[in-house]
Amino acid sequence: MMELTRKGEYAIRGVIYLAQIPPGTVALISEIAEATDVPQTFLAKILQSFAKIGIVKSFRGAGGGFILGRHPSRITLREVVEAVEGPIMPNRCLLGSGTCERDNICGVHPVWRKVQEKVAETLDAVTLEELAATTKL
Repeated sequence: MMELTRKGEYAIRGVIYLAQIPPGTVALISEIAEATDVPQTFLAKILQSFAKIGIVKSFRGAGGGFILGRHPSRITLREVVEAVEGPIMPNRCLLGSGTCERDNICGVHPVWRKVQEKVAETLDAVTLEELAATTKL
């Protein structure tokens, strides 16, 4: 079963919150955690990893916190999910040729590939801007 982990859910809540606040407003980790009902230390680790790949920007010291790394219309749900969960992978046979000894003869392999593509397409079609407009945290 493909299922979003708690880490993925927390990550999505955190970035949606950042997309909902006025652009350029730096949010404290305590503020984001409280608003999204996410443990502060867990959220801090997630947002720090996002800072490394540009989804958010982090600021240290007095007045420090987090903002989105770019406009929410330019951040997709797929980017957020894959940043914490890894590539969309409904079956291990999609890791690459030779991962499964039956990949050349399996009739289900193309079905898993199609599922992977459709999920990726669906997540790519949703931006943080859209989610921020329709989500109440």
